[in-house]
Amino acid sequence: MEKFFKLKEHGTDVRTEVMAGITTFMTMAYILAVNPGILSASGMDSGAVFTATALASAIGCLCMALFANLPFALSAGMGLNAYFAYTVVLGMGYSWEMALTAVFAEGLLFIVLSVTNVREAIFNAIPGTLKIGVSVGIGLFICFIGLQNAHICVDSATLVTMFSFSNSIKEGTFNTEGITVLLALIGILLTAFLVIRQIKGNLLIGILVTWALGILCQLVGIYVPNPDAGFYSLIPSG
Repeated sequence: MEKFFKLKEHGTDVRTEVMAGITTFMTMAYILAVNPGILSASGMDSGAVFTATALASAIGCLCMALFANLPFALSAGMGLNAYFAYTVVLGMGYSWEMALTAVFAEGLLFIVLSVTNVREAIFNAIPGTLKIGVSVGIGLFICFIGLQNAHICVDSATLVTMFSFSNSIKEGTFNTEGITVLLALIGILLTAFLVIRQIKGNLLIGILVTWALGILCQLVGIYVPNPDAGFYSLIPSG
């Protein structure tokens, strides 16, 4: 493994790469749930989309590791899937089959542009400030999706209304939605603290602690899974 991936040459080791891989997976695993949820709105089968997302991600990561020797994880983009479902299919009225054909044609065109170095020329022609702006915008969009999934942003009309704890307390305790928001806030604050303190494995620790607290809440009955409402079991196979 050392000889193939040249770990020492890149200033890393197996343990570091394994920890980084686990952390990356856990920060990206939400795509397996979000992508089928978004694309199923266009009429696609959510189970088939889930399988396709997992397979495409696995193949993309393997190709990046074996052929490029880069520690980059590849998966479905969380911006274009929303454009695909809500703008092209639901907004413009095209069938998801037609839209998927357009995506396939776009992929072939992108390969041609990459092979002929046209893509690189276009990329280099874009101002640096615009590149930074696009990266920040995508990051904020992904962050916003996370806030929605955590039910911190709850208004269905504007998508910017903050969750109110006053409406989530029943019989002296939080309901499932309130517990979800509380766990999300604990996870965000804990991870931010660990990052500021420069603790190794900060993201992974934040994820695992939040997950453990969620499992505890489910075991004592204050978090009740309800997949139809977006509240899934936190216990594996639970």
